[in-house]
Amino acid sequence: MNAPPAPTDSPHVGDDQLRELLFDDVLIGDGHDGDGHIGDGHDDAHRAALDHVESCPVCRERLDALSGAGEFDVETRELLAELPTRDDVRTLGAAAQPEMLGRLGRYDVERVIGSGGMSIVYRGFDTELHRPVALKVLAPHLAHSGPARQRFGREARAAAAVVHEHVVAIHDVQTEGETPFLVMNYVDGESLQARVDRDGPLAPVEVLRIGAQAASGLEAAHEQGVVHRDIKPGNLLLESGLERALVTDFGLAQTVDEASLTQTGVVAGTPHYMSPEQASGAAVDWRSDLFSLGSTLYFAATGHPPFRADRAVGVLHRICRDAPTPLWRRRPETPDELSDVVDRLMTKKPGRRYASAAEAHDALQTALARLQRPRRWRFAGLKRLGRRRRVRVGLQLLVLTLLALLAANRLLQPGETRWSDPPPAAFAHQAFYSPEAQQWRSDVATIEQALDRLEATAAAETRAVPWVPQNDPWRVQADTLRRELISLPGAQMTHPPKNREKP
Repeated sequence: MNAPPAPTDSPHVGDDQLRELLFDDVLIGDGHDGDGHIGDGHDDAHRAALDHVESCPVCRERLDALSGAGEFDVETRELLAELPTRDDVRTLGAAAQPEMLGRLGRYDVERVIGSGGMSIVYRGFDTELHRPVALKVLAPHLAHSGPARQRFGREARAAAAVVHEHVVAIHDVQTEGETPFLVMNYVDGESLQARVDRDGPLAPVEVLRIGAQAASGLEAAHEQGVVHRDIKPGNLLLESGLERALVTDFGLAQTVDEASLTQTGVVAGTPHYMSPEQASGAAVDWRSDLFSLGSTLYFAATGHPPFRADRAVGVLHRICRDAPTPLWRRRPETPDELSDVVDRLMTKKPGRRYASAAEAHDALQTALARLQRPRRWRFAGLKRLGRRRRVRVGLQLLVLTLLALLAANRLLQPGETRWSDPPPAAFAHQAFYSPEAQQWRSDVATIEQALDRLEATAAAETRAVPWVPQNDPWRVQADTLRRELISLPGAQMTHPPKNREKP
């Protein structure tokens, strides 16, 4: 990949001058000579500014931002992606109504709701049953491809075998001319991918709820011996108004028997969400779907897939070799309930994941219930320390408490004197330099040093824990104790002896 040109040494062009270049005829009017240079009708300042912009990537980016060109390009691509091409609609029959795209059998085709390399999904209307449907049509360029038609048929058989409230139902399989298509339940909503792209990462409660429902759908598929093999954010649909997640697109699904016969070394699926065994081309079973579900929930919680690289082969390599960045590091507010479930789903070794989708569903439901239970406070990330490190931190807090009790014992013993009136200046000077006061200051210095050592040790032990102000009892206790220790000699100094009385 070629590196972008470095900015020129000349000062960058200001925003006001960039706007002048943008709207002036320097760029689009008669003063432009067609070779990228300015004509004689413009002064040297304009010429210098334009020459600089042509050679400075920083100023070109700022010019694009001021013009809105980048946003326009993105919006244009999105709009064009939603428009059917001539090849897309050539398989459709003549539309019965002018507002329709066409017709497939008894179904009026209203609009495109999704497309990919293998198929196009339309929103249609069943003219006999008077209900909206989703029509998944094999892409025209694959209509004569034997493997593509086999995959399409496999999806129909796999999805039809799974009847569950969290799986998109298939009503029928038909062929129009030479083009096969599936008639599916229409889900009024959007994919998890679209939701996160628009709104950003979801709240932990939402992530757990979606994960539990998806695991329930996968449980139904696995009970029928079907392995999905392509669980990803784009294949989880979120139904509007019902808070319901549905698993869709069984195009890569296989039965357990088929999976055992699949040739190893063949990689099929979406790279960012594959399991390690799938990324390496090894045989897969239902536990591969659990890893992909964990990766999908990771995306929902952070807005990014767990493994990223410039190329697909780099992603596959990272899936097989690297551990994902922990959720609590990407989002410190992530509760342990969510992190623990995702961590186990994404364990590299299949045998260490949940034993089944049913077990994963139960774990997600339990985590959701715990998260929804009101609590007064939560020490985020405490479990992340591990048992031994938690014990060490606890012992350090115990030592700190004993030091505090020792200091309090020295100060609060039954005194030989009782104080009443404010001290005279002479007594204050004498008391300050008395052996008792000097010993006290020495004790305070010793305790201060002990506190500093304990704080440094505790900080080293807990540096991996995400810091949240209200979740830091160590800091609160240490600061409180320090203030109390320092204030005690001052309290004594303000009460000199008036009359010495034996208790």
